[in-house]
Parts: sequence; C-alpha cells; structure tokens
Amino acid sequence: MRKTILTIALMAFVLISYAQDKPNILVIWGDDIGWANISKYNHGIMGYQTPNIDRIANEGAMYTDWYAQQSCTAGRAAFILGQHPFRTGLLTIGMPGSDHGIQENQPTIAELLKPLGYTSGQFGKNHLGDRDAHLPTNHGFDEFYGNLYHLNAEEEP
Repeated sequence: MRKTILTIALMAFVLISYAQDKPNILVIWGDDIGWANISKYNHGIMGYQTPNIDRIANEGAMYTDWYAQQSCTAGRAAFILGQHPFRTGLLTIGMPGSDHGIQENQPTIAELLKPLGYTSGQFGKNHLGDRDAHLPTNHGFDEFYGNLYHLNAEEEP
C-alpha cells in the first residue's frame, strides 16, 4: 500500500512538473508547398533535402492530415483565427488599399496564447489586411517583421 501511494505521489509530481513547462510552438507556413517538398514527409523519394525542417520535426510533432484553403489569405486566416474562412469573411486574396482584413472582434491564436504566458511573433508575408487595424501587432502578436502582401506588392498600382 505504501509503495502504491509513493508511486502515485511520484507520478503526480512528475506530471505537475511537466505541466509547468510550456512547449515552444513553431509554425512554418509556406505558400505552394506540397507535402512531398519536405524530405521528412517524402522519405527521400523526391530528392528534396530539408535537413533543418526535418530536425525540427524530429524534436516536435509532425502533422500528416490537414486541409488547405484555396488562397493564401483564406489559409492564413483559417489558422490564425481558428475558423473556416466563410466565418471570418477572408475568402479571397486581399489587395493593397482594401478594407478587407482581420476584424477587431476576431481573436487570433496569439491573443489566445498570451494569457498562458506565450510571446508570439509573425515573420514573412501576412496577407490579412494592410490597414493599421489589421496589423499582426494589433491582434496579439508581440512582434511582426515582414510584408503585408506578396513579394512584388509594392510595384502594383
């Protein structure tokens, strides 16, 4: 009996200690990347080598089942807002100068993780609106470095 209680107490201590360590969350989001473009998924069949991404996957989690949206705006919105794009209204690619973007009443993953002690950043293409109200730093992200649209957006009229 004493051994059982000691074992349960030890297991509880280990679980409590483990629960206090928050895991790091890293999401790498890319446009037009097929599952076979990452060597961890294609097992050498395609000839692509992505050793750094493979190392990250070996130390974390790999997802093998997912749904992709038809546009980068819709896909980013679905992930960052945790809702289907039909619910967010972000179905198509937003263009520079449009009032189309994340709304104030739509909580982001960054806003939901902040009370849990997480610091978040978004780096690269945002594509969720180009007005100040749409900026990632106005929606819970602590840091943003990137562009608001695709690579050559500055050159469009």
